[in-house]
Parts: sequence; structure tokens; C-alpha cells
Amino acid sequence: MSKIALAIHGGAGTILRSRMTPALEAEYRSGLETALKTGWSALESGAAALDAVETTVRALEDFPLFNAGKGAVFTHEGEVELDAAIMDGSTKRAGGVTFVKNIRNPISLARLVMEQTEHALLAGEGANQFAEQMGVETAPDEYFFTEHRWLQLQEALAAGRVQLDHTGTPISDSNFQIERESRIWDLGSKPMGTVGAVACDVQGHLAAGTSTGGMTNKRFGRVGDSALIGAGTFADDVCAVSCTGHGEDFMLGVTAYDVAARMRYAGQSLKEAAQASIDQLTTIDGEGGLIAVDSEGNVTLPFNSEGMYRGFVDSGGNLTVQIYGV
Repeated sequence: MSKIALAIHGGAGTILRSRMTPALEAEYRSGLETALKTGWSALESGAAALDAVETTVRALEDFPLFNAGKGAVFTHEGEVELDAAIMDGSTKRAGGVTFVKNIRNPISLARLVMEQTEHALLAGEGANQFAEQMGVETAPDEYFFTEHRWLQLQEALAAGRVQLDHTGTPISDSNFQIERESRIWDLGSKPMGTVGAVACDVQGHLAAGTSTGGMTNKRFGRVGDSALIGAGTFADDVCAVSCTGHGEDFMLGVTAYDVAARMRYAGQSLKEAAQASIDQLTTIDGEGGLIAVDSEGNVTLPFNSEGMYRGFVDSGGNLTVQIYGV
């Protein structure tokens, strides 16, 4: 029997301690810890890795500070479009959705694509029709509206750029803040991002899942890496990987699969393979990170950005949450 393991991420980018308020940091840590405890409880109870990944990502989607589900960013048209993917390493089956709207938990819809269709990826109106057919829980536009995301869109529109939600310049200066629902949001830090989870269950089976709202002010039907199997999400019998960062770079690097390929064909360890895949991103000026777990319960979380919201639980049940770089 393998050691159970769980790791999560909430986005990577320019995440600086100097631009984070204590209240906001506490909020992020709380969100990461809640998700980890949710998934770990499932694994300890004997749940399959796939189930643990889905329930963990759902917890992250429900947390408004991360760019997925409730906290997703706005497109150029002021809408919320959601992407997600999940993969079961034991069966090597996967499902993904992109351009879906009003889906409360896109990761669960992605799993239905995997289990209830012959397809691996559904998009847009068709994906929403499938969700309706499956009775997937939806939410009105108001559920997805968060004020800090709306202000990010206004900044991006004014600057005429598409931006990662966790990277950018302050709206006015680094001290510009708003108070909402008794919480302090430092809008200058842009520290929100794609979420993901990877898990190894007691049988040594692996699974990975990723969910995102994409990039602030995205246009023209832009698709990132999160919903693309092999780019932002991958799992087999060797490892499970979920990526975060600039999606185009992870697509060009086929980064999630690259970790598995290095392990399978070059004999690299999980840590070596994951780090090499992140290092490879630098050849195309790529920025971001990934989380990965192998069938022995080993976990690694490399990144090349200033920080990455991340956490893991070791085989002894010890929970670790980290935000900044070394």
C-alpha cells in the first residue's frame, strides 16, 4: 500500500510579502488550509484519489480569493468564463470544459465529461447544454461577481492589456486598498490564480485536477492550459501534475505531460522531473509553477515566479501552507 498524499495550488506569479496585508495573507492561508483538510479527510477515509481531487478543487472554487469558480476573473466583455479539467491516472481517462458560464463547480462538470461522454473536452454552449442535461448545479451571475475582480478588469481595460490575475501594477499605488465585508484587499499585489490539486490514494492511484477563470480582460475565445490534458493537467500511473502560470507557456512546453515523460523515459525522480520541466519554461521566458505527486506518495511543488499559493499534507498528516518564494 502506498502513502497517501495531497498537494494543492492557488496560483503563481508576482506575490510579494511587502505587498500583502496581514489580513489578506490570513485569508489566503485559511482558504488553502480548508481545502487541504477537506481533501485529506477524504483520503484518510479511504477515498479514491479522483474523489479527493474533485472535493479539494471544489473547496478552492468556492473560495472567492482564487481565480476559479466564485472568484474567477472577468473577460473583456465583463463576463465570467470558466475552464477545468480532471484526469484519473488509474484509467488514463480525462475530461475538460472550457468557456462554460454559471457553473458553480466546473471541476465536477469536467468529471462528468470524463465519465458520461465519449469525449475529453467540451466547450461553450455545448458544454453548458451538457451541464443542464446532467443536472449540474448552476449559479446566477451575481454569485461570481467579486468587487476586486471587477476593479482588476477596469485597470486592464484602461491599460489596454490582458493580464494574469496575480501579476500586474497597482491601480494607483501599492497602498490602494478597499474594505469590503470587513476584509482588506490589497489590489496592487494581484495575488490570485488558477487552482489545482493532485493526490495519491492508499492504492497508489493518482489523479489531478485544475480549474480557472483564465486571464483578466481575455478576448477572442482565448483558451489557456488548465483544461488541456498534457499542458496544464495530467495523471497516469507514474505521477499526477497540475500547473499554474501563463497558460500559453505551459501549452508550448506540454509541461504537465513533460514531468511524466521525464520520469518514465529518462528515469528521473519526481522532484528532478518537475524541476526540469519548470526550468525548461525559462527557455521561452515562461513563468509559473506546478504541483506533482507520484505513486509512492512523494510530493513536489516547484515554481520560478516570485511566489505560489501552495500547500501539501505529508504521510504523517502534517499540513504545510506556503505563499512566498525562498
